[in-house]
Amino acid sequence: MTIGVLGGGQLGRMIALAGYGLGQRFMFLDPSTESTAGHVGSLCVGTYDNEERLSFLARKSDVVTYEFENVPVASARFLNELVRVYPPPRALEVSQDRVVEKEFFAGLGIPTPTFAAVSTLAELKAAVSHIGLPAVLKTRRFGYDGKGQWILHTTEDVARAWEALGAVPLIVEAFVSFEREMSILCVRSKAGETRFWSLVENAHRGGILRCSLPKSNAWTPELQEHAEAYATRVLAELDYVGVLAIELFVVGDRILVNEMAPRVHNSGHWTIEGAETSQFENHVRAILGLPLGSTRMVGHAGMLNVIGRMPSRDAVLAIEGAHLHAYGKDAAPGRKIGHVTVRAETREELARKLETLVSIVDVD
Repeated sequence: MTIGVLGGGQLGRMIALAGYGLGQRFMFLDPSTESTAGHVGSLCVGTYDNEERLSFLARKSDVVTYEFENVPVASARFLNELVRVYPPPRALEVSQDRVVEKEFFAGLGIPTPTFAAVSTLAELKAAVSHIGLPAVLKTRRFGYDGKGQWILHTTEDVARAWEALGAVPLIVEAFVSFEREMSILCVRSKAGETRFWSLVENAHRGGILRCSLPKSNAWTPELQEHAEAYATRVLAELDYVGVLAIELFVVGDRILVNEMAPRVHNSGHWTIEGAETSQFENHVRAILGLPLGSTRMVGHAGMLNVIGRMPSRDAVLAIEGAHLHAYGKDAAPGRKIGHVTVRAETREELARKLETLVSIVDVD
């Protein structure tokens, strides 16, 4: 079969690399002739709202998926009339607007930070008065890797942030003094079979994910159970097919849901070597209607993003259990150009290896 993919970045590339082992072919639609996924599959160059290009992708594909959540919903729906599209377009619609997303969670009884939609500066001031400071002001759409956000510490910040973010409809949320940032990754098949990977603890710097550690010291069976319960509600409500990531704040013994990504996710890259079945392979299995693979972690595992520059390959690969994944992208400050996964027999050994890898990868 041929799997069409909207987007030609590193996530699409890794979906294809996993799918080739299952005998599948891939075609990517991307506006750029330089897309990294084009190195490993057929590339159809065009914008995501070009119906001629979308129709061509549909004719060449048995099923279509996407590798990032800012694909136009109208394009996904247009494709869905021609070929099966997974995850369903409604998942895109919910995830693309932070207000819609928070209201969706609230409707399912899933706790989130207190929030308010604001369309004017006066509404923002009223919302801040109600929610209190500090607070976080965000764009409703297109924020990624910390972009489109402003932390409000004082009342003087309010007008400045409003102007800086474009004086457009926004969302303001209560600032959460969380103890951990975590994510739950899950996969659901067309038949409704569902699997979960271990909760992952994530460390960010400058709004960019730096390190992911599954089943960290912060992990408890209770947190895993709560996260799975929330994710199950989302999967069922959306009649979801494919991999879904939900980002979480942990406050004491409580979990607050921050946002979701209806796609394979950076915090799940450790699964390539660290789980019996990676997020990428299980995504392909799900959208093709194949049985899902085990999500059990193999030993202990972790992941470091390679940001800005490529480290010494020899130095990384000299560490037993380390695997370097280069995306074929040009180096640039703040740009994710690869990641390193590492496995170990014990948590203590993993911590030592990660410490060494940090000094090599230089994620500061």
